[in-house]
Amino acid sequence: MADRHFSDARLAALYDLHAPWDERDDFAFYLPLVMSARSVLDVGCGTGALLRRAREDGHTGRLCGLDPAEGMLTVARERPDVEWLLGDLTTAPAWDREFDLVVMTGHAFQVLLGDDELRVALSAIAAALSDEGAFVFETRNPLAREWEDWHVRYSGRVVDADGAVADGRCEVARPVEGEYVSFTHTYTSPAWDGPLRSHSTLRFLGPEALSGFLAEAGLVVAEQYGDWNRGPLTADSPEIITTARRA
Repeated sequence: MADRHFSDARLAALYDLHAPWDERDDFAFYLPLVMSARSVLDVGCGTGALLRRAREDGHTGRLCGLDPAEGMLTVARERPDVEWLLGDLTTAPAWDREFDLVVMTGHAFQVLLGDDELRVALSAIAAALSDEGAFVFETRNPLAREWEDWHVRYSGRVVDADGAVADGRCEVARPVEGEYVSFTHTYTSPAWDGPLRSHSTLRFLGPEALSGFLAEAGLVVAEQYGDWNRGPLTADSPEIITTARRA
């Protein structure tokens, strides 16, 4: 679950505990793509788990992670042989066809809330792609209404790196109207001075809207799947997994 407000390193570490590598089907999908690309930009890289794993598995090319949350990058920078940049696509360098692959994992694409913000981001991604490069990302299918069970799926007990037991609770703001879903993560532990909270809003766009925004940036949909096994995209699919290339 992407969250742009994990400014606290403790919250960032808890994020990884709730989404461990071996339980993430998306990383099993993305890692081979990363390993086969000479240069990779991970937008909204979070704690950098994907790029750190790629380096551990022997990737020798350029790996660059971009994220606006200092807490996330504090965790990511434990691996110094990857480029880690604080910011977003409005503050990033003006890359010119430097990356064979640009990815946005963990539903990070959905934190692009406004039309103008989305257009700026996609234009920057299009400029960063090499001529044969690919932009691969996923967004949840709004028809699946996945947020309805987040209070169960993203709540529970974890143990942090210091051995403190923390209870996490996810609450979705009701009612959900239109394309936007807002939610709060709250973590409490007897070992802490007080609770840790993060607040987020995600935008849910359907395939037609996604294609329209991509086209404005000079990108076209090359492939689209409805799940991490590359199943076809249907009305019941949980995901909209998209590969886009230069038009």
